[in-house]
Amino acid sequence: MSSPSLANPLLAITLCFLTLHCGRKGDPIPRPRAAAQAMEVRLEGLRQLRMVLPTADVKGEGLSGVELVRVLYLPLGLAKPTPEEVFSRGEVLLERHRPDLPGPGGVLLMDLKNLQRSSGWLVVVAVRLGNVPGRPSEVLPWMAPAF
Repeated sequence: MSSPSLANPLLAITLCFLTLHCGRKGDPIPRPRAAAQAMEVRLEGLRQLRMVLPTADVKGEGLSGVELVRVLYLPLGLAKPTPEEVFSRGEVLLERHRPDLPGPGGVLLMDLKNLQRSSGWLVVVAVRLGNVPGRPSEVLPWMAPAF
């Protein structure tokens, strides 16, 4: 009788080890980001917006930051639109990108003196990395510059 050679047991152990320890080590595709909560926005005077960036997403988890802030405009209609209507049908007037944005919870002032639009409505949206728009802010009135 011959004794088993050393190569066969080592090969079997190596194959078992590789089978058990190889493979996916996690999710290679990043999880989708949740949308940011709505920003707190108010007009200071007639032509300046004061915005407080959100600190959490819609799931209540903390935000590490916002990629950009968009100001959207919708012309005056028969009734005051909802924030979602201004967001979906409005035009983008201004965008402010990172690194010109403060961190979560920070205050951002945006001057609107150069906007030449007729009376209408404004909303502000925080956009996360990956072009994930957050919830739109409350609808703010926009007065024509002639006033």
